[in-house]
Amino acid sequence: MNQPAAAPVPVFCPPDARRYVLVSAILASSMGFIDGSVVSLAMPIIREDLGASLVDAQWISNSYMLFLSALVLLGGAAGDVFGVRNIFAAGIALFMVTSAACALAVDADMLIVMRAAQGIGAALMVPGSLAIIAKSYPNETRGKAIGQWAAFSSLTTAMGPFIGGMVLSFGAEWMWRLIFAINVPIGFVALYMLFSRVPQDRPSSSRRLDLGGAVLATGGLGLMAWGLTAFGLPADMRAVSPWIWIFAGAVLFAGFIVWEKWARAPMVKLELFRSRAFAGANLYTLTLFFAFNAVLFFLPMTVISGWGAKEWEASLLFVPLSLFIALLSSYSGRLADAIGPRLPLTVGAALVGISYAGLALTMPLMMLWQVTFPILLLKGLGMAIVVSPVSAAVMRATPEEDTGLASGINNALARAAGLMAVAALGAVAGIVFASVLGNAAPGAEFGGLSTAPLDAAAEALRVAATNNAFSAIAWIAAVMCFLSALVAWITQPSWKRSDEKAGTSTPAIVE
Repeated sequence: MNQPAAAPVPVFCPPDARRYVLVSAILASSMGFIDGSVVSLAMPIIREDLGASLVDAQWISNSYMLFLSALVLLGGAAGDVFGVRNIFAAGIALFMVTSAACALAVDADMLIVMRAAQGIGAALMVPGSLAIIAKSYPNETRGKAIGQWAAFSSLTTAMGPFIGGMVLSFGAEWMWRLIFAINVPIGFVALYMLFSRVPQDRPSSSRRLDLGGAVLATGGLGLMAWGLTAFGLPADMRAVSPWIWIFAGAVLFAGFIVWEKWARAPMVKLELFRSRAFAGANLYTLTLFFAFNAVLFFLPMTVISGWGAKEWEASLLFVPLSLFIALLSSYSGRLADAIGPRLPLTVGAALVGISYAGLALTMPLMMLWQVTFPILLLKGLGMAIVVSPVSAAVMRATPEEDTGLASGINNALARAAGLMAVAALGAVAGIVFASVLGNAAPGAEFGGLSTAPLDAAAEALRVAATNNAFSAIAWIAAVMCFLSALVAWITQPSWKRSDEKAGTSTPAIVE
């Protein structure tokens, strides 16, 4: 018996305006994607210009990641309540204003606060960029539009750090401010297209926003992240024990889970985690992206401050990752469709773990192009194998009506993993660096540029301390990747297609 055809999803945007939706979404995504990677490249010079410590550097990143990870689900829901175009535009506007404030920051504290506000803007902008495409294009052309959005976003993600690295390498000391200032004209172009060419959509939901959940999630994640960071502070600079902050954050986060269970309009449907495959895919995301974000943040800092590499050289370390993902993601997605997500997720995470173990072993060689770059090719290959299958695993383990929410949960967990990685492993780096360096270079910190000339012995010890600190980070990251591979193997399904000669192509599940 033939099934009735699904009713087409209505769209609010006329055909001649859709290209403006697509371009504005690409511009907004580019601002969000580039911002994170280029800031890590600029961190040594930002620290030197603003007199920022290692803890300041961690929170220049973490204040942004905290609000983005905690509020991204709320931002997606806000589009349903107030209209996707309105919330998307509000996110772009807030991101622009706070980017300008970041560019004008006079000290590290101001930059941290403005980065936090920038994270709120990103929490509205990032989910809105994909949601407005989905709501503007009909079913028959939506996939093509999303593919174009992903392709151009991958291209800007690959080229952005290189261009930023060139500016940082050959410009004046203040040129790091352009990393933030460039968002202003880009945002103006996106907003002009949205308001002049794209009609306003009607809200698709009358549900309430989970503001209580947002407060509990932000407070819980923030306190736990600060507690992890505080382990890297000298004892006389800690107001209380770091364990107290961590405990307080854990209590708040437990309160968030209880709240979500009983809230009228929860950000997170806890019942989704009853599925072993869904829970496993999200645990996989948490552990793998903890490792990924740790290396992404601390490796540029290491090669610039410790090895003396230029920012443009460090930026090239990002290029293989973006290119591999752009070129291979569709193939890995089709492979996961054919055999199930278990094998691709396991192999991909294992390759990334081998790459990180290789980094840990070869740090003392300080051979950027002969050793480090080839090792990172393996990491790029592993991540390219993983990206599509992990999304497919989350979607496949979720009821049809909850796929958007499930994708948002997975995205939020990936960003929360980055928050915790920078907080925890920054403390590890600081402790290892100080234990190796001792009193040979008072005032020196991991990842900071040397402000005063050191004698040859002290400088050699500072470089060795930098390498040892990153090696510790890379070893932890490698272990987390191998743990991810184990989680994938245990929790994810695989299947083989029945013999086509038997007249069926139904996958046979293999647990």
